[in-house]
Amino acid sequence: MSDDALTALGKRARDLDSDHASTDRRGAFVLPEGVIYLDGNSLGAMSVAARDAATDAVTRQWGQQLIRAWNDSAWWTAPERVGDRIGELVGAPSGTVVVGDSTTVSLFKALHAAARMRPDRTVVLTDPDSFPTDVHVTRGVCDQLGLSLELVPPGDAVARLEGSNDVALASYSHVDYRTGQLWDLAAITDAAHATGALACWDLCHSAGVVEVGLTAGGADFAVGCGYKYLSGGPGAPAFLFVAPQHLRDFTNPILGWNGHATPFAMTPDHVPADGITRARVGTPPVLGIAALEGALTAYDGLDVVDVRRRSLSLTGFFIECLDALGVDLPVVTPRDEARGSQVSLRHPDAYAVVQALIARGVIGDFRETDIVRLGFAPLYLSHEDALAAAVHLRDVVVGREFEQERFRQRATVT
Repeated sequence: MSDDALTALGKRARDLDSDHASTDRRGAFVLPEGVIYLDGNSLGAMSVAARDAATDAVTRQWGQQLIRAWNDSAWWTAPERVGDRIGELVGAPSGTVVVGDSTTVSLFKALHAAARMRPDRTVVLTDPDSFPTDVHVTRGVCDQLGLSLELVPPGDAVARLEGSNDVALASYSHVDYRTGQLWDLAAITDAAHATGALACWDLCHSAGVVEVGLTAGGADFAVGCGYKYLSGGPGAPAFLFVAPQHLRDFTNPILGWNGHATPFAMTPDHVPADGITRARVGTPPVLGIAALEGALTAYDGLDVVDVRRRSLSLTGFFIECLDALGVDLPVVTPRDEARGSQVSLRHPDAYAVVQALIARGVIGDFRETDIVRLGFAPLYLSHEDALAAAVHLRDVVVGREFEQERFRQRATVT
């Protein structure tokens, strides 16, 4: 590539950053010097507010208020309060989202409750290529309730649902965690409803970067984690959405005292609380929720529509840079707007490619068997970052740096 062409790409990057200046929140995050962080789709970067909120929760609230903090610092109501803030980002009304458990536990609760709402149905659909925990949990719920699990890719879900009367639930991920494919939430949900089935969505790779529109799309249930694009920190609590019309019939399969109508009455009989509170189980992870609540302030004053616009621009420009630089790797992420906030490429030595990039300060990740996965968290990444990352990737591939033995040694976490 000529110097003039690279200079032109650099100017275009600066112009795009100027166009999207209103959604630039880089200053709200703690990012190491010399690092281009393209793994926000796996673990979001730490925000200043999350750090400060966690410090305050430990030193002032826990340290000084002690047990009084349950009231004085509103620990008890944090799961619903933070749930409402996430609800704003995913298009859910107040009182329908709660945080506190892991994604796996939240998904179990949603699937179990949904299946019990359709007692005359015998089949649950899910994507064979979903993140493994989704398939594991769905299979487990089916085994426990005596239902049949059908592994149907999202692209075939509408056809499978048409005219059926046996499907209780269609459970899918909004964005494919490997390829970045964005699936049509409304279309699959509509097809499920047309046959009397329900729809549950995993938003782990779309919450905070895609206009999810749970209410507009008619979703019945949804779950998502707090540690990817929402930047709540490692192991941050997940969230659970139950559509308003289902709250009264939602039966929590894990009956715990936090979901009780009068938890401090200490009665042995379980009476479900009203609203989304009935989806709570045990004592919430207060420190994790505090960090997540702080992290969500990065979205204050932003509209998800504009965040999505920035996301599409970043990923689109990165693909444009790869093409211009002659990076000859198959792009498996859709080039049109049917994508989340990542770009995934195929390479037979994908793990080593990612390690070579990390050595250069470009942190992405690898997914079996041959996926180089690069996530673009729009709040703190720029188009200049995208161009620089593309240049590094070209140099790793063209220079065959990935062939070095040190980049082939697998770590425990890949």
